[in-house]
This record gives sequence, structure tokens and C-alpha cells, in this order.
Amino acid sequence: MTVPDGFEVRVVADRAGLDACFAVRRDVFVTEQGVPPELEYDSYDADDTVTVHVLASDADGALGTGRLLLPAAGPGRGVDEPGVGSLGRLAVAKAARGRGVGAALVRAIEDTAREHGLTAVDLHAQTHALGFYERLGYVAYGPGFPDAGIPHRAMRRPVGDAAR
Repeated sequence: MTVPDGFEVRVVADRAGLDACFAVRRDVFVTEQGVPPELEYDSYDADDTVTVHVLASDADGALGTGRLLLPAAGPGRGVDEPGVGSLGRLAVAKAARGRGVGAALVRAIEDTAREHGLTAVDLHAQTHALGFYERLGYVAYGPGFPDAGIPHRAMRRPVGDAAR
């Protein structure tokens, strides 16, 4: 999917794309936010049977990334309800912020969720990003909680055909 600002968002289908996703996540989460690498990367990253990675890029390289965990990932991953996927690891490179990259990544993940027959997407938002997700139609629920020492809230948005 190419968006008006001249970047492309695609589902990652090769090792180079996955490495680009990991590089953005390293820069944003590990370097900027101080998340320990052992918490940032997990076994789902390499399991393409339960994880779909998306990458935003332009002619200069990677701009942002995110992933969708499918319900097959199992309980405890925010995907223990049939038909509900989990959006996570959404990261936009500092130089690319303000261009609509994050919103385009979220919409691409929602499209992917629909393609997999899912009816909703959950996520764990850093509390400073609640407004961003609310503008995209997500609703917070439940109490706040820490993840990697950063305050978060659970959010959900229906994405089935009726939600379009």
C-alpha cells in the first residue's frame, strides 16, 4: 500500500524486511525508551505462523514497523479470545514522525487482521500514546499497568467488515 506522503507499507515476507523492522524497534524501544533488548524481542518475532510484521519505508529506508499476533499465538499474549488479534511493537523512527506513518501502519495491521478473518484488534498502548490510538477508533479498557517499566493501557477496536 502506497500512501500520499510517498512511503509504502507492506507485509514483511523476507529476512531483509524483518531485519529492517528490528532495526526500527531497536532505535525506538531499546535506544530511545531504554527497554531491555531481552524484553523487546521474543519468540513470536520469528514465528510466521502466528505473527505478521508490517514495514513502512520510502526510498531512504525503513520508517516504521508493527506486528499482529494472531489468535493462534495463545493465551497471555492479548490474543486469547477467538477472532481477536493483538497489535504490538508499533514503532516509528524519530525522523519519520508526523508523516502519518503510525496511522498507516495501524490501518495495514487492521487490514491484515480482516484478511485473517479477525473481528477485533487489541493492543497495549503506552499511556502517552492513548490519544493517537483513540483518534484511530480504539477504546481503552481496564486499569493501567506497567510493561517494561512504562505505563500502559489495554485498548480495542472492532475491525470486521461492519467496522469499516
